Amino acid sequence: MPGKRWLICVALFWASATLHAEQVTVAVASNFTGAMKEIAAAFERESGHEVRLAFGSSGKFYAQIQHGAPFQVFFSADAAKPGALEKAGQAVPGSRFTYAVGGLVLWSADSGRVQGPGTLKAGKFNKLALANPKLAPYGAAAVQVLDRLGLAQATRPHWVQGENIAQTYHFVASGNAQLGFVALSQVTRDGKIREGSGWIVPAKLHRPIRQDAVLLQRGANNEAARALLRFVRGDKAAQIIRSFGYRTGRDGRD
Repeated sequence: MPGKRWLICVALFWASATLHAEQVTVAVASNFTGAMKEIAAAFERESGHEVRLAFGSSGKFYAQIQHGAPFQVFFSADAAKPGALEKAGQAVPGSRFTYAVGGLVLWSADSGRVQGPGTLKAGKFNKLALANPKLAPYGAAAVQVLDRLGLAQATRPHWVQGENIAQTYHFVASGNAQLGFVALSQVTRDGKIREGSGWIVPAKLHRPIRQDAVLLQRGANNEAARALLRFVRGDKAAQIIRSFGYRTGRDGRD
């Protein structure tokens, strides 16, 4: 009998947890794909909530949210778009925060090709990939780096622009571009470049790539959405974020 009562209690506990579990739909900037997949998996294990992720261009997500897309949380590649949504009344006031500060790397799929900024000065490449600076914060940062190095005009004829940083990475990984400015998170893990060769761009060469998250009005009453944002601000998520080469908004160095 005691064993049966224990089993009944366990069954009731899980039934209660299932009843209170919710689903949250999240729009995520493509540069944060790897980190967000790990964070979502950890969050689901801990909370019992379900996370549905969509990855893509922050600019496209911004437009879709303005036109009623059913996202409840938005992880942008910049701070401007979540701020604009907050001002427009489409996000919950006070919910916005910086979840990551991105890094930039000049990268090639070929091992040994990238030997620091001198690789750009040598000019031994046909195509240099970067995200569209008008749409993507990582693209804008790449142009700032080239300006600081005095190489923007010299390299401009070789530029090939991706719609977002994911497409830019694909240009380089596929060999269609010999070099490219991609997100540090795409090619490193725990501070090491996983494949190819790269130069990690010093942060002083471009403005900080602050990435903000915000709770959208569609998620205002969704406990899973609120819980996910709390989780992202916690220690477990911070460890994952840093392992992908980002700083967090609470690192004190931003």
